[in-house]
Amino acid sequence: MAQATNRTETGGRGLINLRMSPEDKSVIDRAAKSAGKTRTEFMLDAARQAAHETLLDTTLILTDGTTFSRFKDMFDAPPAPPEGLRRLMSLKAPWEP
Repeated sequence: MAQATNRTETGGRGLINLRMSPEDKSVIDRAAKSAGKTRTEFMLDAARQAAHETLLDTTLILTDGTTFSRFKDMFDAPPAPPEGLRRLMSLKAPWEP
């Protein structure tokens, strides 16, 4: 993910204030320190990652009915077992005659 290396907003317009418990602040500070980041860098990275994940989870894909039906059939079908698993399951157990 792209990291913001310089601040582009000044004069308080880019300022975000957060209220948190001392316990939350402590755990964030410990995690930031272990990652070699400042609290701001750590929190910005975490917020950016969560934002990207949220946006990816809400991506809309439009398709025609035929393609959607094919996709749905493939999605709903049970996965085919890999060849190695099929071979393994066809072997007799060592204790079987």
